[in-house]
Amino acid sequence: MRLSREKIIRLSHQITDVLVASPDVDFIEDRETIRNQVISILQALMREEEKVDAEVRKKITSQKKEILEGSEEWDVLFRKYYAEEMRRIGVPHLAEEPRRS
Repeated sequence: MRLSREKIIRLSHQITDVLVASPDVDFIEDRETIRNQVISILQALMREEEKVDAEVRKKITSQKKEILEGSEEWDVLFRKYYAEEMRRIGVPHLAEEPRRS
């Protein structure tokens, strides 16, 4: 899924707020440093997801038979290949909800 810079920043604030409120988390850095690190992590995850999406689309278009995007067959293959790619990079919990453009 694509997230705008503003949405990533908003998420970083929400994540940092949850961490600050948690009695199980002790900060060794200031809040802004932590929030900036959360932004970096989210941006890296979004870049990786875009690569997975591109790889999945490439696999589908490389099929011998032409498969039209939006068809049931295309959707099934997209979900299957997306889940495989996400597991390959070590993100199995995201493998269930692929983004479609």
